[in-house]
Amino acid sequence: MNSTTRKTSTGRRLGALVAGTTVTALALTACGGSSDPDTSTTAPGGTAASGEVDPNAIIEAGISYSLGGSFDPALASGAVTLAANWHTMEGLTELDPVTREVYPGLGAALPTAVDETTFEVDLRDGAVFHDGSAVTADDVVFSFERVMDPETGSLFASFVDFIDTVEAVDEDTVRITTEFPFSLVNERLSTVKIVPQAIVEADPEAFGALPTGSGPYKITSAVAEDSLTFERFDDYTGTRPAQAAGMKWNLLSDSAARVTAMSSGTIHAMEDVPYIDVPSLEGQVKVESAQSFGLLFAMFNTDKAPFDDVRVRQAFLYALDMDKLIETGLLGNAEAATSFLQQTHPNFNEASTVYSYDPEKAKALLKEAGHDSLDITLMTTDTGWVQAVAPLIKESLDGVGINTTLDIGQSSGQYTKVDAGDMEVMIAPGDPSVFGNDPDLLMRWWYGDNVWPESRFRWSDTPEYAELVSIMDEAVRLTDDAQQEKWNEAFDLLSEEVPLYPLFHRQLPTAWDDTQLVGFKPVAMTGLSFLDVGVANS
Repeated sequence: MNSTTRKTSTGRRLGALVAGTTVTALALTACGGSSDPDTSTTAPGGTAASGEVDPNAIIEAGISYSLGGSFDPALASGAVTLAANWHTMEGLTELDPVTREVYPGLGAALPTAVDETTFEVDLRDGAVFHDGSAVTADDVVFSFERVMDPETGSLFASFVDFIDTVEAVDEDTVRITTEFPFSLVNERLSTVKIVPQAIVEADPEAFGALPTGSGPYKITSAVAEDSLTFERFDDYTGTRPAQAAGMKWNLLSDSAARVTAMSSGTIHAMEDVPYIDVPSLEGQVKVESAQSFGLLFAMFNTDKAPFDDVRVRQAFLYALDMDKLIETGLLGNAEAATSFLQQTHPNFNEASTVYSYDPEKAKALLKEAGHDSLDITLMTTDTGWVQAVAPLIKESLDGVGINTTLDIGQSSGQYTKVDAGDMEVMIAPGDPSVFGNDPDLLMRWWYGDNVWPESRFRWSDTPEYAELVSIMDEAVRLTDDAQQEKWNEAFDLLSEEVPLYPLFHRQLPTAWDDTQLVGFKPVAMTGLSFLDVGVANS
């Protein structure tokens, strides 16, 4: 019997990894869960009806990011590699990319609760990896062990740090023991993808370059700045078999090239439609904007005056004309934040403090804090849509006496300065929902035991931070209404203290040829999902 025991905390490593642009470039039934999880075996998608699709077709897609980093699911953090792994890798459970509902992946069903801290999962019958080898319980234990081992450096370790042990009961059954009753077991198991132990141990680098999974597609080539190709895995035994013979993902980081490819019919679908091109494409293909969690946040150095005073942080937010930012800077493609979560999230609750545009209140708060005016440097990243709103933010701040100098730069360079303490306030994008969608995961990405509260917004030594962590720790031990009420307390505290807080949540436009693609739906994250999607018979 093999087993693995949870290692030391990996929270700091998680925070360090998030700084890269591929991670930040990158909603679920997380209303609570239960100590007796649902064991439904139905995937939320469903295959296309027989005869609707051409089984020999190749799906062509336009992807907005370049290929970088490993496909190894213990390490993958790039926008392209993560989306590719939706199609090629499986966890014991999975989150549907479109609906964010949890369903069995390699598990024959969702975990069975033996007691409040013990869960068992049977692997589905006949599950094999792309090389034809059987998926075994030992592969499951190995996969969790790699992620949980600090030496691996996996950012996914913090997502499963509630796990105490994982052990093989027999060839196709695993037992998972948690350190305490944890209500989100089903959702969080999806963050660890199961890999073949023999192949990974034989050559980890080769595995990361061209991985072997158990999903409905397998990658056949991956050429940076060009394309990824996939072919159908005919021995796949799960509920979401490939509906096409293969896929080709054209890596088109130039937005004009993606739009041209879409309008000319060269590709079936494209992600990240530039807001300005939405009207022209709407006359040719289907275009739909999905409301995402993805946000633009304001992050303050709470160790440094003037933003060590919560009244100044609040004044900053009341000063912003959010309607103008969204309508002028993003052409209406965002939702002003009224809480930590976007309004479409199943766990949304309006926060106790909502920052509507109120320049007089901003001025009053500044005066109360002892400032008739301020001179600040506002750091931002050079992401295109961020640059579009940065001058409007400056205009709003200047209007209430917060005289603002913009410092715009590449994400990696800006975060180097942030980590060195050379920051007053920063505006930057982020979206951890690509990893999961429950409120605890989303909050702990920024407010967990990691680099963000410790050395970025520098709030970890405050009683308010201790209170927030206590609320989050209690919430994951609860279920249903009691859990939601605790999360609401966390949302309220964050809205009042605002050490790092969303300004708005973006909408993500996707375009596709709905006369060609059958079953396609846009996702509210970076990436495209072609699970249960095929090309129509001509």
